[in-house]
Amino acid sequence: MFSNASGRRGGTLAIAVAALVPTCFAGWLVWDSMRGPGGGSEPQRVLPLPSVSSAPSSLGGDSTAAGNSDSKGTGGTPATAAVLPLKGKVVVLDPGHNPGDRNHTVEINRLVDIGTGRKACDTTGTATNGGYAEASFTLDVVHRAQALLVKRGATVKLTHDTGGSAFGPCINERAGIGNRAEADAAISVHADGSAAGNRGFHVILPAAVHQGIADTRAIVAPSRSLGRAVKKHFAADTGSFPANYLGGGTGLVTRRDLGGLNLSTVPKVFIECGNMRDPKDAAELTDPAWRQRAAQGIADGITAYLEGKT
Repeated sequence: MFSNASGRRGGTLAIAVAALVPTCFAGWLVWDSMRGPGGGSEPQRVLPLPSVSSAPSSLGGDSTAAGNSDSKGTGGTPATAAVLPLKGKVVVLDPGHNPGDRNHTVEINRLVDIGTGRKACDTTGTATNGGYAEASFTLDVVHRAQALLVKRGATVKLTHDTGGSAFGPCINERAGIGNRAEADAAISVHADGSAAGNRGFHVILPAAVHQGIADTRAIVAPSRSLGRAVKKHFAADTGSFPANYLGGGTGLVTRRDLGGLNLSTVPKVFIECGNMRDPKDAAELTDPAWRQRAAQGIADGITAYLEGKT
């Protein structure tokens, strides 16, 4: 029998050898796997595993470094901007009357030819019982609608603006501005001056007129489509209802006595946004928030028409 010391030494040696065997065997396996098929000497290509940092992180950090796409397109270039729905379209907005008309009564009373007869160059318009003038209302709504339409890509022309003409322009010239611009759509913005109790809005369409210098036959159909679109969206955006005192509740009225329509050669309508002489309507017309919704309805109606969504 061995002594206890030699036994301990032998046991230690055996443990060391046993520990070396799997290590050597594992090393042989790695060497053998790199020799390639058939035992050749060309090592196989070992593809590294993806590092943890290259995976997209759900914990925030730099999403670009993680390979995520943000607001950029391929190659890191900015993404293409959304197509503007009214790009290339021309819209003419006609703010009814002019705040300066009241100071130029002689000039605005001059008669002009409208095809079906002769009418005054312009009028002062109406006002609320509190003195808020229709001419101020129409300019405000038109400016708001203009901003909305420009954001959609439209080229917007106004028949007159604040600080522009001292009065007017005359109704025949208002039509001429839209004609010369070859407008895709034109609208004249007004508010009515009917009796108290008469409430709501209405859209005025051109009649089929072929008389004197007036010929609306080519614009009757597209103007009706424009009018229907404006009526639909104005009602939806403002919550207003069609007039209860004319148009049979349809919100659409056809007239042949308005020079701004008779002399137009482009699709055009008028909108009477409400009755300034009715206290309930007047409360809306004098509210800036409501006027913004009115502008939204006008802009949305024009946009729907120009996109063929009437």
